[in-house]
Amino acid sequence: MHSIRRYGHFFIVAILIAANALIWRGVSTSAEAPLVTVAFLDIGQGDSVYIEAPNGNQLLIDGGEGGAVLSELAEVMPLGDRSLDIVIGTHPDKDHIGGLLDVVRSYDVGEFLEPGVSADTLIYRELKKAIQEKGIPVTLARRGMTLLLDEAYGVRLDILFPDRDVSDFEANDASIVARLSYASTSVMLTGDAPIKTERYLVSLDGAELPSDILKAGHHGSRTSTSAEFLAAVAPRYAIISSGKNNRYGHPHQEVMALLQTFGIETLRTDEEGTIVFLSDGFSFVRE
Repeated sequence: MHSIRRYGHFFIVAILIAANALIWRGVSTSAEAPLVTVAFLDIGQGDSVYIEAPNGNQLLIDGGEGGAVLSELAEVMPLGDRSLDIVIGTHPDKDHIGGLLDVVRSYDVGEFLEPGVSADTLIYRELKKAIQEKGIPVTLARRGMTLLLDEAYGVRLDILFPDRDVSDFEANDASIVARLSYASTSVMLTGDAPIKTERYLVSLDGAELPSDILKAGHHGSRTSTSAEFLAAVAPRYAIISSGKNNRYGHPHQEVMALLQTFGIETLRTDEEGTIVFLSDGFSFVRE
């Protein structure tokens, strides 16, 4: 009996040692996994999203209204890095492209994407002038385009909208909508796309829309984030990028209530500052 008990103790200890080894092996593997960074920058009232792939390729979507984007980029980019592979202006409203003027002037930008709708504003004209003076290639974003950020790990940004010439559209109606994907993780990025665009995408893509994170359209305005779109995207997290005590009342209570009804964890830049997520291809964790 004593012999059995003694060997039983050895057996339990052996199991614990093996389990501990497996746990540490898992931690080590997770720590070594190539990561994608997605940072929703706190730039006040507006949008700005920074993405970095495992190979170091970097993408900036929108830049907010003013110079705040420069200090926020300095916090999330490698020290001394003064280049961005791709910059996207989802549409020409000032709270999306205003800060891109400083970005274009301060960074070496490899390519600029826009939807193809213009604005009769000084900031839009100055941005276009700066892009031209620095010789930055300009591409019109169109549905079906894929920006392959990291070929080795399959990190990609798929353009879902626009799917046509939007030169005569209202600015928000022309917003670029894109989906970032890395293995089994994904992020839906909507600019200021209105509900009619959301419903159109649901009709086109349906089951292909699910994403872990949704950047809520138009800063949480009631003009975006429909129930149909939320049901199709089914995100775990919704990010609202808005300024503290902004004059528009963003985010609107109807949207906040709808997000709560769907059980979606909602994070706001006006409350939390810059929000950073890391993906190892299996799940997102907050940094």
